Amino acid sequence: MRRLLATLIACLSCQAWAAGSDYQLTPVAIAEGVYSFIGELADFNPSNGGNIVNTGFIVGTEGVVVIDTGPSRRYGEQMRTAIARITPKPIALVINTHHHPDHFLGNQAFADAPIGALAETGKGIASEGDAFAENLFRMTGDWMSGTEVKAPDQVLLAGPLKAGGRSLILLALKGHTDADLAVFDEDSATLFAGDLVFNLRAPTTPHANIAQWKDALRDLDRFMKDHRVRVLVPGHGPIARDALPIAWTRDWLTWLDKSLRESAAEGLDMNETLTRPLPDAYRDIPVSGSEYRRSVGHLFPAAEASSLQHSH
Repeated sequence: MRRLLATLIACLSCQAWAAGSDYQLTPVAIAEGVYSFIGELADFNPSNGGNIVNTGFIVGTEGVVVIDTGPSRRYGEQMRTAIARITPKPIALVINTHHHPDHFLGNQAFADAPIGALAETGKGIASEGDAFAENLFRMTGDWMSGTEVKAPDQVLLAGPLKAGGRSLILLALKGHTDADLAVFDEDSATLFAGDLVFNLRAPTTPHANIAQWKDALRDLDRFMKDHRVRVLVPGHGPIARDALPIAWTRDWLTWLDKSLRESAAEGLDMNETLTRPLPDAYRDIPVSGSEYRRSVGHLFPAAEASSLQHSH
């Protein structure tokens, strides 16, 4: 009886764990043959398992193009299962838009397919991927079980690309990281902007160069007009049918850069800068407080050094 009870408890525990590890990925049709999985407007935590990112896929006549693979092996596997419910076509190409962990740690689930990225993205995944995975395990726990880094095996270049029977245009930019790839599907006029664009969610800045990022946003804005983009998929936040998320991201970055420069010019130290209140327009934006604090850590030392240099 005692052994039977122990077995029942173990089974119930396994079932509870399995239920708790379900990302409940639901593909949302955003254009003809184009789908997205929409992440939470939140930080990484043990409840969401890191599901804070927008990933997607494009179904062509010959196969499927996957845009980013999520934060864990389990996410990637569940993503692939969800894709198979939409189409039986093979995975023609997986694209990693940049080297942040919520965008590539699901690559394991697509190890039998070509995985492509910009050259610098591949280098970043190879050099920093293990540290990223360990950090996500600390923040999300068992969701990361079995996750190992699978680096891209193909180098992608800017320009037109045929994949899965779809006509794509790849845009190689930088600013959020040293290598940010945006993917435009010509057939549906859908632009996957990666983390160059956030929509009503505070941007992350661990590898940011704000001046380059704002240049990239200018280029994306122009591209949207020139190619009559109908659907914009930000890296985080709601899908859009206009360029407003580009303007929103640019406004946040402009305010952030100005605020840090003013703090440095006023002689405030990092701790004093951390206590400055957010503007009313950003106070209720998801994770704005935590992302502001992280951005101060990432970017204030450079603002402080620049201010000191100009004061001499």
